[in-house]
Amino acid sequence: MVERDSDRSVSQTVRAQLSLRDLILSGDLRPGERISELQAVETTGASRTPVRMALVRLEEEGLLEAIPSGGFMVKAFSERDVLDSIELRGTVEGLAARFAAERGVSSRDLEPLKGCLDEIDGLVRQDPISVEAFSSYVALNARFHALLTELSRSPPLIRQVDRASALPFASPSGFVMTQSTLPDARHTLLIAQDQHRVVVDAIENREGARAEAIMREHARVAARNLRLVLRNKTHSDLLPGLALIRMAGD
Repeated sequence: MVERDSDRSVSQTVRAQLSLRDLILSGDLRPGERISELQAVETTGASRTPVRMALVRLEEEGLLEAIPSGGFMVKAFSERDVLDSIELRGTVEGLAARFAAERGVSSRDLEPLKGCLDEIDGLVRQDPISVEAFSSYVALNARFHALLTELSRSPPLIRQVDRASALPFASPSGFVMTQSTLPDARHTLLIAQDQHRVVVDAIENREGARAEAIMREHARVAARNLRLVLRNKTHSDLLPGLALIRMAGD
């Protein structure tokens, strides 16, 4: 099958976006560093139009900032920026949980969510939990959050949750792998999994306020992990982009 020009442009844009994102998150492009369209063309090997689109997408993600003189600059994030993003994600996920509870879901609707929790239970029973298990947890945790959001049956809200989760370092599993190096790693996962169980119970019993409060509290597990990671950077290689975050007081 012959690749059409429009398809080729889209694929070049995606490749350029991924390549530039990797350079930013790996620290090869540092906070405050300027990146021009021409420089990005030379770096990625893509043509100018796809590169221009890739740079705009990275600006929308929050990793780049357009500068008046032309081109883009790699953004830095304060600890407060990231904490605010996590809080925002928890707020909209809480609203999704409340909608799901108040609008009602069937037992059949909850089956995929409960199945996901059963799989997570198998991981957190390990003591100690292996790095491989933490990696599996990342995927299952992302699935749990996506399934829960879908139960809101609110397309506008689902879009807002997706946008909040896409903010730099705000995703539900953003700090899980770095958490794996900490002494109380298993204890933290057990707390998070208990919150998963409680919110599903609240949704099943149509307790909207309770479901919303639990999801907002659940997001604060990520906030706690952020603080721990920033103050213990011995395993910063497990969190791409950590160099973009400035600690409070820096």
